Amino acid sequence: MSKTSLLDERVMRRLKLRELHILMTAAQAGSMGKAATQLALSQPAVSKAIAEIEQTLGVRLLDRTAQGIAPTLYGRALLKWAAAVFDDLRQGMHEIEFLADPTSGEVRIGCIEMMNAGLLPGVIDRLSQQYPRLVFAVLQAPTVAAQYHDLRERRIDLVFSRMMMPIEGGDLNADILCEDPLIVVASADNKWLRRRNISLAALIDEPWCLMPHESAIWPVVVEAFRARGLEMPRVAVRSNSPHLFYAMIHTGRFLSVAPASTVLMSGKRLGLKALPVDVSIRAAPIGIVTLKNRIISPRAQLFIDCAYKLAGPLAKYRLGKR
Repeated sequence: MSKTSLLDERVMRRLKLRELHILMTAAQAGSMGKAATQLALSQPAVSKAIAEIEQTLGVRLLDRTAQGIAPTLYGRALLKWAAAVFDDLRQGMHEIEFLADPTSGEVRIGCIEMMNAGLLPGVIDRLSQQYPRLVFAVLQAPTVAAQYHDLRERRIDLVFSRMMMPIEGGDLNADILCEDPLIVVASADNKWLRRRNISLAALIDEPWCLMPHESAIWPVVVEAFRARGLEMPRVAVRSNSPHLFYAMIHTGRFLSVAPASTVLMSGKRLGLKALPVDVSIRAAPIGIVTLKNRIISPRAQLFIDCAYKLAGPLAKYRLGKR
């Protein structure tokens, strides 16, 4: 056995999960005292545990200052992998629980607000009927990029969202479920529902609710109008909240666009009707993103399998290969 291998073996024998847990708690708390309170230990016990890890590795892991503590370069490296170790242990325990009782446990899903009215609740509803004791923890991120941060920090099992931006980094797996174009919608009592084969040009002067200019949706809506030689319609309400759009549509006066999945899965509940307009607006497809080299829990796999099944009816909206 090489000298390096012997050193690795010695370090692995001396490192303890308890000490790693104390180190992670202290780094997150930013204070030995706060960590001691959270762990119900004395402050000297916390300091001793961290000192023992530093002695084992031969490097300083935390900088101590009058303001508190902060991880060093070495500390950040160890904490990154320690988080992965504890996450894998949790996943292993969840798998054991699943094998003992596959009908219970928690699935942690990251999404943005736009997903909360379409395919996502459909998947949750289907699975909750099959497995009533499953718990679905849905973490709504403020931006698309924030979803991937939550995934990398292992706060969630998977991201369920539109692929609105290039997914950078070699640490993520991205699988497309289906196309989910935007379609023009109105309320059931809107005057335009009495017509057939409406041209997009005929709707230019109607009041519209649309996403703000800086959103990922705005450019694709603009392109749909330009492709027909049209300027953008009169936008009476601009917001990043689709639920505000649906409330305005419910008045019977406003028009908007909504994902095909939302109309298909929740159109009746939300009072949305697809207008027979000669346009279907291509948007980023719906997909699932997971971390590479991370065990997918059996419960998360149940969610993924169900999502693929429910995405099937959306195949009729497919607009060609990407």
